[in-house]
Amino acid sequence: MPTRRTVSLVTLGCARNEVDSEELAARIEGAGFDLTASADGADVVVVNTCGFIEAAKKDSIDTLLAAHDSGAKVVAAGCMAERYGAELAEALPEADAVIGFDDYTDIGARLDDVVAGRRHAAHTPRDRRTLLPISPVERRASDVAIPGHGEAPELPEGLAPASGPRVLRRRLGGGPVAPLKLASGCDRRCTFCAIPAFRGAYVSRPPAEVLAEAAWLAGHGVRELVLVSENSTSYGKDLGDLRALERLLPDLAAVDGIDRVRVSYLQPAELRPGLIEVIAGTPGVAPYFDLSFQHASGPVLRSMRRFGDRPRFLELLDRVRELAPEAGVRSNFIVGFPGESADDFEELALFLQEARLDAVGVFGYSDEDGTEAAALDGKVDPDEVARRVEELTALADELTAQRAEDRIGTALRVLVEEKAGDGAFEGRGEHQAPEVDGTVLVRGAGLAVGDLVAVTVTGSDGVDLVADVS
Repeated sequence: MPTRRTVSLVTLGCARNEVDSEELAARIEGAGFDLTASADGADVVVVNTCGFIEAAKKDSIDTLLAAHDSGAKVVAAGCMAERYGAELAEALPEADAVIGFDDYTDIGARLDDVVAGRRHAAHTPRDRRTLLPISPVERRASDVAIPGHGEAPELPEGLAPASGPRVLRRRLGGGPVAPLKLASGCDRRCTFCAIPAFRGAYVSRPPAEVLAEAAWLAGHGVRELVLVSENSTSYGKDLGDLRALERLLPDLAAVDGIDRVRVSYLQPAELRPGLIEVIAGTPGVAPYFDLSFQHASGPVLRSMRRFGDRPRFLELLDRVRELAPEAGVRSNFIVGFPGESADDFEELALFLQEARLDAVGVFGYSDEDGTEAAALDGKVDPDEVARRVEELTALADELTAQRAEDRIGTALRVLVEEKAGDGAFEGRGEHQAPEVDGTVLVRGAGLAVGDLVAVTVTGSDGVDLVADVS
């Protein structure tokens, strides 16, 4: 009997990439390969790269080079591979293949080629928005490959239900939390963002497909679903139902075994009152608002081709907190965007002081290939960008630590995720998303991973909390 070939799959970047990797894992096993956790001894290492910003691209290159040093064959997949294609293959001969999203459905053949030493011609990148109809409601009929939207005709036992909708996914990690993809792509045209060009136009997954995968995840020990996409507030527009997410969330929360549903990647410009009400008031849905503000100065936001300003964003936060006073709110901000004046920067700092956010990400602007912002005048000196990033980060750290301290004495429901030593466990409250926000150190007897427990907050350390079981 021939020896089974082994593949190690490394995932970089965001939770959307995690979902894509788990679809790839199912396809890889379905093609007759064995998955292994370590590159050591693997026949092939597939690196699901990130191509979002320069730091992520550097991390992807470093990971590909390290995989090559392991002695295994190396395949570059994911966003960076899709975005640069043949250019990446030429610049990185250490990669035995650079594959795009269109290769995912035939990943077995690609890996066969790599193992056999046959070179695979990398694709020439193209704007994937042009591959789908302009009208959102016509996109469902397209056969364009969309990672994370795959259907499973035949899968090995244990990867999908024996009957009913089949799920093309293989969990690569354990734990009670998992991302669940709502949609892919984006129709917005932010001047700083290259993602729509290599991820494509917006396509929602049908509600029945999302619910089937939610039930499958629950059957694999998942207790919290984190709904991910490039823009969750657009969900349903291509299905002919702009209120599809409001209708879907209660159904997801009712899935047997699911204790908590969390929505991420919300666009302030599209956050409808009805959606705020559902997120803030539906049992089982975390009152958590991951709002993509990006800045708070009106002129800078208009240059970014985005909505809003400080007063309107504060009004939006007031509406959220009227319905859910203890709601968690996080956002990311770009500092040093072309044309950002000292007054614009002060407007952003003032917004942070007034907004009372639970978690804040601060990024310094840098030109991205193919974006409109790269050609804008008024570039801020890199040293000044770095200074503003440092200043705003320090302010954000201080303010989010204060926000955490304000929660001392309050009650939370914490999902226990792992042991922390000395009889304590680590988990997260409803206001904390995995990876990007703080955690809660829970002390109490009889706890186990996967428990959802009522606690009282007794202390804080930065954005992290300490709590005792109530």
